[in-house]
Amino acid sequence: MQDGVIHSEILRPMVALIAWTLIMLGWTLATRLPAMKAAGINMATLVGTKAADADRGLPAKTQWKAHNYNHLMEQPTLFYAVCAVLAISGTGYGVNAWIAWGYVALRVAHSVVQVTSNRVRTRFLLFALSSLLLVALTLHAAMAVF
Repeated sequence: MQDGVIHSEILRPMVALIAWTLIMLGWTLATRLPAMKAAGINMATLVGTKAADADRGLPAKTQWKAHNYNHLMEQPTLFYAVCAVLAISGTGYGVNAWIAWGYVALRVAHSVVQVTSNRVRTRFLLFALSSLLLVALTLHAAMAVF
């Protein structure tokens, strides 16, 4: 920490995954809104709909983007928290930063698979590998603060 500012390598993969999530949000909107129009769905008249309603009314390939965006709002929240702990504890460098970059790379790969071919076996493998990296980061964070 210098001048009250945390300088930690692990902040970079955090920002990269946030940027990727925003790219997926843009991709979701760019495909979903035209699909809704093509399906005759008028957002002005929608009241109280659920995600399952969109799954029934829109093409699956369109929904894959939305599903992936939702996935990026789930487990990666733990990634952000553990990376913040590592940054604050002064251990967000070296191997921890590399593990974090690995996590980001696997999540991006997971996104690409999900929004293109959506092969569940491949997605699961990428998810499992990224989960192992998240476990490693969590163990390192625990060692830093306990």
